[in-house]
Amino acid sequence: MSEPAISVVPVTVPEGVNLILGQSHFIKTVEDLYEALVGTSPHLRFGLAFCEASGPRLVRRAGNDDELVGLAVGHALAVGAGHSFVVLLREGFPVNVLNQVKAVPEVCRIYCATANPVEVIVAQTAQGRGILGVVDGEPPLGVESESDEEARRRLLRDIGYKL
Repeated sequence: MSEPAISVVPVTVPEGVNLILGQSHFIKTVEDLYEALVGTSPHLRFGLAFCEASGPRLVRRAGNDDELVGLAVGHALAVGAGHSFVVLLREGFPVNVLNQVKAVPEVCRIYCATANPVEVIVAQTAQGRGILGVVDGEPPLGVESESDEEARRRLLRDIGYKL
């Protein structure tokens, strides 16, 4: 038996692509995530991959964008944690689909939803691999000023998230 180990798996996405990384518990995850995502917007492009944790232990995949499906599969294989899933989005944002994803009965946890580079902290034991957590982006450089707050509020209004 090998000693348990902890590793860091980098996950980067192309410009304009967002990542949702989570954990679920059943092979039906792929179909249910697909249905949840495809029903949110006719413009949303996505790929998803799910690491099966027993039986044939395959990476199950679906989506409506072959490039994003391939990238999701690559990230799922690199992380290699049982029952983890990767969703990559284009022409939509996690804020638009996250409630639908969380409402999928098989979804247990969302580790992150971001366009930032992510580092996935993975534990390896004799049984397999599991996600301990993620590093999402970089640390803060300071505290927002009044002008930063004003710019934040203006941005949210400009992109239609606040009135």
